[in-house]
Amino acid sequence: MKRGRLRVYLGAAPGVGKTYAMLGEGRRGLERGRDVVVGFVETHGRARTAALLEGMEIIPRKTLIYRGATFTELDVEAVIARRPTVALIDELAHTNVPGSKNAKRWQDIDEILDAGIDVVSTVNIQHLESVNDVVHQITGIPQRETVSDEVVRRANQIELVDMSPEALRRRMAHGNVYGPEKVDAALSNYFRVGNLTALRELALLWVAGKVDEQLDRYRADHGIATTWEARERVVVALTGGPEGDTLVRRAARIAARTKGADLLAVHVTRADGLASGDPASLARQRALVESMGGTYHQVVGDDIPRALLDFARGVNATQLVLGASRRGRFAQILSRGVGVETTALSGPIDVHLVTHEEAKRGRRRPEHSRAALTRKRRLTGWVVAVAGLPLLAAALAPSRDALSLTSEILLFLCLVIGVALIGGMWPAIVAAVGGFLLLNWFFTPPLGRLAIAEPENLLALVVFLLVAAAVSTIVDLAARRTREAARARANAEVLSTLAGHVLRGEAALPSLLGRLRETFALDSVTLLERLGEPTPDDISEPAAWRIIATAGAAPCTAPAKADTDVAIDDRLVLAAQGRLLDASDRGVLEAFAAEAAVALRQERLQEEAELAKPLAEADKMRTALLAAVSHDLRTPLAAAKAAVESLRSRDVTWTTEDRNELLATADESLDRLDRLVENLLDMSRLQAGVLGLALQPVALEEIVPRAVDDLGPLRDRVEGDISFDLPEIIADPALLERVLVNLMTNAVRHSPADQTVLVTASTHDDVVEIRVIDRGPGIPAEAHERVFQPFQRLGDRHNGTGVGLGLALSRGLTEAMGGTLEPEETPGGGLTMIVQMPISSKAVAP
Repeated sequence: MKRGRLRVYLGAAPGVGKTYAMLGEGRRGLERGRDVVVGFVETHGRARTAALLEGMEIIPRKTLIYRGATFTELDVEAVIARRPTVALIDELAHTNVPGSKNAKRWQDIDEILDAGIDVVSTVNIQHLESVNDVVHQITGIPQRETVSDEVVRRANQIELVDMSPEALRRRMAHGNVYGPEKVDAALSNYFRVGNLTALRELALLWVAGKVDEQLDRYRADHGIATTWEARERVVVALTGGPEGDTLVRRAARIAARTKGADLLAVHVTRADGLASGDPASLARQRALVESMGGTYHQVVGDDIPRALLDFARGVNATQLVLGASRRGRFAQILSRGVGVETTALSGPIDVHLVTHEEAKRGRRRPEHSRAALTRKRRLTGWVVAVAGLPLLAAALAPSRDALSLTSEILLFLCLVIGVALIGGMWPAIVAAVGGFLLLNWFFTPPLGRLAIAEPENLLALVVFLLVAAAVSTIVDLAARRTREAARARANAEVLSTLAGHVLRGEAALPSLLGRLRETFALDSVTLLERLGEPTPDDISEPAAWRIIATAGAAPCTAPAKADTDVAIDDRLVLAAQGRLLDASDRGVLEAFAAEAAVALRQERLQEEAELAKPLAEADKMRTALLAAVSHDLRTPLAAAKAAVESLRSRDVTWTTEDRNELLATADESLDRLDRLVENLLDMSRLQAGVLGLALQPVALEEIVPRAVDDLGPLRDRVEGDISFDLPEIIADPALLERVLVNLMTNAVRHSPADQTVLVTASTHDDVVEIRVIDRGPGIPAEAHERVFQPFQRLGDRHNGTGVGLGLALSRGLTEAMGGTLEPEETPGGGLTMIVQMPISSKAVAP
C-alpha cells in the first residue's frame, strides 16, 4: 500500500492562522471533490475557525478517563476505518493522555499515513525539539510538548504561516485569538513584539534550512554539479599562512555586500595530515571567521584546486576567495599554481585572487623542514662521503681487471645509498658526483683521463648518477616526513590531552596555562594584557602590562622578561619562563595562545552576561509591574471609585442597607489596594536590600492566631494545630505574620469550597517547621520553583486573583529572617508550604 503524504503548516506563534489555513485547504479539497474528514481540530474558542468546520465531516473523538478526569483524543482506528482521502489533524506535537495507544500524536499520524491516507497537520516553531531551549530563553516559558525535527522534516510539504508581530498583536487585541480577560496579560508577556520577532526569525531560518536540504537533495538526485545561485555563499580558502586574516576580512566584506550571504572558510589538508599549515594561525583565523558569523571547515585532498572546488560546489558556493601566490617566478614557470589552476577549473564560481603583503616576501620554508636530520648525522654523512669514496676506489683498483664496470658501479651505488641513509640528500649528491668522477678516472677506458670511449659505459655512469641522486632525494624526503609525522603525533597528543583536560570541567584559562606549563616543563606561564593604547615604546615596561592569568611559580610581569613570548593580538601576549623552546615547539605554543585568547573572551562575555542579568531582571520586573498596575491595582481602585461615586450620586436614594454595602465594597477594595501596594513596596525593598528587620524571640502560639484573624471572612476556612510546647523562634513578628497571611490566603483560594486549610507546627533539630496544608489541585513538581517568581500566576487564572506577588514576597521575607520556604506535595492531593525558622538560642540553652 502506498504511504500517504503529510503536509504541515508551521507557525511562529499561536494565533498566526495555522488551523485556519489547514481547514481552508480542507474546504478547497471538498470543493474539488476530494474525500476530506476532520480527525482532530482544536478551535480554542475562535469563532472564525469554528465557522470553517460547519458542514465538514468530523470523526468522533475517543474518550479517556485519567485520574478521575475525562479527556478526548484522536480516534486513530476510526479514521483508518473511515479511509478518507485526506484527514485534517491539528497539533502535531501534542502528547496523548496516558492510556492512549501511542504516547504522541505524530505517532498516531504515522499509523494513518501507513494506511495510505494523506494528512494535513499543524505545529508551532516553539514545539520543535532543536529550538525548544532557545524559545525558553527568549520567552521565559518552557514548552513541555515537543516533537523531533526529523518528524517534521519527513513531511512531503511544509508551509510557513507567516504574520508580522504587529499584525498578530492587532488580532490579539481584537479578541480573535484569546478571550478578552487574557488579552492584556498575553500582550504584556509572551506576545511582546520582541518575542514574536525572534520567534518569527526562528521559523523563517528553520524553513530556509529545510528548503536548502530539499535543493541539495534535488541536485544530488539529478546529478547536478553546477552551481545554482539561489543564495550567495562566499568561500575563503585558508592555508594557515599569515595572509589568512586579510583573506577572511576581505571575504566577509564581499559577503556583507549581499544581505543574507553565507561566509564559509575552508582549509585543505594533505591526505597524510602533514605540513597542513600553521595550527596557531589556523586557530586564530577560525576564531576570526566565527566572530564574523561564518563557519570553518576542513577537507582532505592532495590536489588542492580540485579539493577547493569540490567543497565549493558541494555547498553551492557562488564566490571563492584565494590569496595571491607567494611562490617565486621560477616556480610559477614550472607550475601554474593553486590560484591560476582553480580559476581555470572554477566554471560558474567567481574566483577572487586577493593581493596581500606576504605575496611580496615569497614563500618561506617551514623552520622545522630545513633540517630533516640531526647535525651529528649530517656531519657523519659528509665524513663517510669524503673518506669512503677514496677508500673504495683504492680497494677496487687491484681487482680492476677481475671485476666488470657494472659490478664497480653497483658497489659505488651501495656507498652512495649508505651516505644518503646516514647524512641525507646533500652528502649523498656529492658522493654520487664524486663516485661518477672516480669511476670515470680509474675504471672506465681510457684510464687516467676524464673521458669515456664506449657509449655503453657513458650510459652506465649517467644512470648511476641519476639513480644515486634519486635515491638520495627519496631518503631525505622520507626522513623529513618521518620527523614531521613524529612532531605531528606529539602535537596531537598534547592537544588531545589539553582537550580532555578542558572537557573534564576545569576552568578554561587555568586549565590551558597549567597544561602548557606541564607539557613543556616550564616554571611559569602567564597571560598578559597591555594597559592603555599600544605604542612602540611601552612594550618592555612592566607597568604597561597586567596579569590576566598565570600558572606556576612567580608570574612574568612583561614580555621582555620571558624566555619565550607569543603575541596573540595587539593587547594580549603569552609569556613563558623556565627555558627556551625549540622553534618546532612554537607552533603548539601559538595554538595554546590562541585557545587562551578564546577562553579569555568567553570568560569576559560570561562576566558581561552576569552583569547584564540584574538589568534584565530589573527590566522584567518593570514590565511585570506595569502589567500588574494595568490590571490588579486598577481593579480595586475602580471598584472603590464606583462605590464612592454611587454614594455621591443625588439621582438615586440609597437605603441604609445599600449604603452600608457600598461602603463595605469601598472599604474592602481600598484594603486590597493597600495590601497590593504594601506588597509591591516590600518586594522593592527586598530587591534593593533595604528591608528593615526587627529579629527577636517569637512564640508561634501568639503569631498564628493573629495571622488567622487577619484573613477576615476567610478565617473560617483555616484550622490551626499549634502546640504550646514549641520553642521560641527568631523572627520579625510583623513580617512572619505577613508571610503566614499570604500563604494561608493563597491556600484558601486554591482549595475546594468544602475543604479547610490546616496550619501545623513541629520541631526538627534546630528549626521549627510551620506547614500550611491545602487540598487544592496542587502544582507539578517541575513548577515548584516557578511559583516563587514575582508577577506571575501559575495557570490561566483570571486577573482578579492578584499580581502574583504573594509567594515571591513570602519567600523573600522568610529568607531575609534567616528561614526557608519550600513547597511539597500534600499526600492525597494538594500543596503544602513549609516554613522553617531557626530556634532561639535561649530556647536551646542548657
